[in-house]
Amino acid sequence: MRAMCARITGERVVTPAGGFNPTWQRHVAAYKLAEPEFGPGRLLDLGCGVGHSFHLLAPRETVGVDIDAGALEGQDRETVVADMRHIPFGDSSFDSVLSVHSLEHVPDPEKVVAEVSRVLAPGGTAVFVTPNRLTFGRPDEIIDPFHFIEFDAEQLHGLCSAAFSDVSVNGIFGSDRYMSIHDEEREKLDRLLGRDPLRLRRFVPNRLKQHLYDLMLNRSRSLDDPRAEEITPEDFHLGDSGLEGSLDVVAVCRGPRP
Repeated sequence: MRAMCARITGERVVTPAGGFNPTWQRHVAAYKLAEPEFGPGRLLDLGCGVGHSFHLLAPRETVGVDIDAGALEGQDRETVVADMRHIPFGDSSFDSVLSVHSLEHVPDPEKVVAEVSRVLAPGGTAVFVTPNRLTFGRPDEIIDPFHFIEFDAEQLHGLCSAAFSDVSVNGIFGSDRYMSIHDEEREKLDRLLGRDPLRLRRFVPNRLKQHLYDLMLNRSRSLDDPRAEEITPEDFHLGDSGLEGSLDVVAVCRGPRP
């Protein structure tokens, strides 16, 4: 039986159990799939949370930055507590920057992208991974109360192009066995939202929404599901077509603008 020793939250993944294994493995896969884009040198792991996958970026020196001091505790590398909209490093300090599922957590992500452009060396690469708004919740509504904004491929490209001269966008896609779990989760969500046809949820305070969202996740993911335990990072792959159906959109950015 899977031990539910960590609270499931919609804010970030914390362990395979506390973050729901398929979601955890999706995050790990983002690091694994982004790694080949980076050259050698110092890498900024921006919005890194508990630092679950920075070992996949070795042998590069990585620096973890997160606003949550508790998430950074115990990481075996340099870490800095900071708001990623105000990165406390000088210009051109890093050869690479990786941001996995963090842009959506700030109301002004253009500030994050501008800061990444500033701290990135001229020949470096920045990669932003963020949930695809077309498949994550509903295309016309942000369901996750921990998100301020969500992007599709075109919107992410536009955001990054303001700070980088060379931007390409791919998508992360799931295997059939992952998608069967994903689609069931979406069906549960649709049934729940169907109970509120007038969308009165718009008037619920966001702090209460976050509490209710976590309760919903804990209830729906508390039962053992052998299929969920079988998901690994190999259940995800990158693709450059059909991006409207991807799970995550991935912007690879080079040529930081002055």
